[in-house]
Amino acid sequence: MARILLGVTGGIAAYKALDLVRLAMAAGHSVRVIQTEGSQHFVGGASFAALTGAPVLVDQWERDPARGVFPGQPAPEHDPISHLELVRNADCFVIAPATANTIAKLAHGFADNLLTNAALAAACPIVVAPAMNHQMWESEATQSNLTALRKRSLTIVDPESGSLASLNEWGNGRLAPVETILDAAEQLVPAAGRPWDGRRVLITAGGTREPIDAVRFVGNRSSGRMGFALAQAALARGADVTVIAANVELPRNPLITYVDVETAAQLEAAAGKHFASCHLLLMAAAVADFTTQALEAGKLKKQGRERLDITLTATTDVLATLAKERRPGQVLVGFAAEHGENAVALGAEKLSAKGLDAVVINDVSDPEIGFSSESNAVTIVTAKGHQQVDKADKLTIADTILQAVDELNRERTPVAEPRV
Repeated sequence: MARILLGVTGGIAAYKALDLVRLAMAAGHSVRVIQTEGSQHFVGGASFAALTGAPVLVDQWERDPARGVFPGQPAPEHDPISHLELVRNADCFVIAPATANTIAKLAHGFADNLLTNAALAAACPIVVAPAMNHQMWESEATQSNLTALRKRSLTIVDPESGSLASLNEWGNGRLAPVETILDAAEQLVPAAGRPWDGRRVLITAGGTREPIDAVRFVGNRSSGRMGFALAQAALARGADVTVIAANVELPRNPLITYVDVETAAQLEAAAGKHFASCHLLLMAAAVADFTTQALEAGKLKKQGRERLDITLTATTDVLATLAKERRPGQVLVGFAAEHGENAVALGAEKLSAKGLDAVVINDVSDPEIGFSSESNAVTIVTAKGHQQVDKADKLTIADTILQAVDELNRERTPVAEPRV
């Protein structure tokens, strides 16, 4: 895996660098962080240190307790000069977000802080991911500086259009997705495999809708955020990821294959088609337990009706059906949205009943971690016991779930190759 040095400068997008660190480490990379003083107004060094397991440096005169090495590297016996040793050990130097001020310094060779000193001394590839106000981005000075950096073979990951830091402001200058930034870095580092290279992962996400008529349906409130976070985490590990998305209105990653479905029957068909070729199934979708018996071809009218009776019939238990078809070595993880104090016990019953390797349970009675929330808190149940995962953003939860999958794989015999 690569050693990535991350430089964080003083823009509002600095908080997104935490997600970049998580993603890089989930992919197996070792990360060290340099911050400018300005970036500390937006995110503290303690957060980066906690994620990377390594000290964060800000001042060019401060001593590096790690002596310029990355986690997993042996430290030298002497105390080297921080910025020289860090870039000497780095396979790639990523500056994200890069402010207009830092870009100007890089373009003109200034070395007035630890980050710019390190950039000037770097022999490794440098990736610059700008983020700023759209007027600053479009200014002639900034564009001229970026042209100079490109001529020196620095890789620029252009920002996107979107909402900006100022209220009601929209334009070009929004930091590129962290997945795009990491991908740019991985294209430049020495060839190295990622932990899930060659592994095929099938994920279901969202919630199915069972039609009543041409415009109405019986459905649920699942947003698909957890399933999409799992897809990002699996992709970061090197997996070939397919997501069966049931009515999910979230941004898509071009490196992931998406199969869009609406109903439980459509999800069942798509899952059956892709299941045989996967190594891991993560069944995060909320699949309807019941579907409508007869579909009204047009739109039901209210006029003349005092009530409407709808007959529902049970749907196929897709996960239980797939579990009966599994081959040795496949890992199956179910998800259970339960309600109230018996949530864990109710979800755990599904482990043996459906023949699963793990069940991830979340209590949807808590409005802060229910459907559509950016955060979650879950309990991962396996045959060995259960692991409580405290409230965190869903990408962090996804990483923890995949770590549990790694543990399951370590306990297994070698995986049989899937049918393709």
